[in-house]
Amino acid sequence: MAKFLEFQGKEWLRKSGLPVPQGRVASTPEEAKKVAEEIGKAVAVKGQVQAGGRGKAGIVKLVNTPDEAAAAAEEILAKTIGGNPIKQVLIEEKLDIKKEYYCSFVINGAREARSPMLMFSAEGGMEIESVPEELLFKVNIDPINGLQIYDALDVCARAGIPAQDLNKFASFLSKLSQAYKKLDCQTLEINPFVMTGSGNLVCADCKMEIDNSSVGRHPEFGIKIARDLPGAPTELDLIGWSIEETDARGTGFLMNMGYDEVSPGYIGYHPIGGGSAMMGLDALNQVGLKPANYADTSGNPVGSKIYRVAKSVLSQPNIDGYLLGGFMMANQEQWHHAHAIVKVLQEILPTQKPGLPCVLLLCGNREDESLEILRTGLADLMTPDGPGKRIEIYGKEYVTDTKFIGQRLLALSKDYRAEKESQGK
Repeated sequence: MAKFLEFQGKEWLRKSGLPVPQGRVASTPEEAKKVAEEIGKAVAVKGQVQAGGRGKAGIVKLVNTPDEAAAAAEEILAKTIGGNPIKQVLIEEKLDIKKEYYCSFVINGAREARSPMLMFSAEGGMEIESVPEELLFKVNIDPINGLQIYDALDVCARAGIPAQDLNKFASFLSKLSQAYKKLDCQTLEINPFVMTGSGNLVCADCKMEIDNSSVGRHPEFGIKIARDLPGAPTELDLIGWSIEETDARGTGFLMNMGYDEVSPGYIGYHPIGGGSAMMGLDALNQVGLKPANYADTSGNPVGSKIYRVAKSVLSQPNIDGYLLGGFMMANQEQWHHAHAIVKVLQEILPTQKPGLPCVLLLCGNREDESLEILRTGLADLMTPDGPGKRIEIYGKEYVTDTKFIGQRLLALSKDYRAEKESQGK
């Protein structure tokens, strides 16, 4: 799911006619001070990062003056949460909170539902896991007609909302439901939304996640990459998305796996099929090697798409090897992989990465022909002193032997790194 930061989600709520606190985002302490001056009263300074429990992490602070806002922003912007540096803070008015509530719109994947679902509680401000089950009220939503006002009234009444406030709450939830549908959200969580001292309902926080498949309908979002990522997209992630976005023939998934380009033991990982990819990860983990990336070329992609993915994997700097992990008897035509891998290795190994270990496991449809394409096409590289001297090619006899594949990669990568160190590289 494409995930929005809090300030981004709130901006789309505001455009949808929903009440959000006055404020805007800042990237420096100086900007934070200026925004606080514009607001002209006590403010909240909130670190913008994809993580829950921000209050406990110390990246949400309430301050009374612009100078205090600048100091709080400086402290928060110096922090890293879950490996993600905080690059922006949201400066917004401090609300006069009378009571906090929780609501979220999610997909209920249960077989008998398969629909959006509203979850509502009068116990807001807590993580959803902390809300007692008997205080969390749920209602499935018609995916065509949306949340009906009588369902909203019912769930609010069950949650203990006073009779005089039922219409206000039901109208608020109905507008949220309309925004959820209009914006093609997968998740829309407002925790908390609050009732102020004057009786108004305001979205004090916002977690918004957009259905990846709908991103093409929303150019206004400016989403660079419609893919689930642990943090901001890396250059490799953007390259992988450009491959997938421009060629729908089979899968060409490619993403960074936290590769730091400095530490030894990283392998360019190119599995075939998401399920069998786990076996390749086991092969690496068993021997202490690490995947620099995750790639997947399954679903019978054409050779040109496989070539683009493989070249991106092999172009990563300072990797200690490359694994083509076909840990499955694939029903796709494997000679597309063979032709693509031959072309990539012929381009990369002689000039850019001579001697790089390359363990190629390929099996399934057209296996014999595919292995012959690899052996013949790479023969000139695989001489004892050639740039492909550490290429090893395997077929179905090793399809489940992760231990063997891992051990071969480890032995070859140790030899490769020792050779590079002896040459002062």
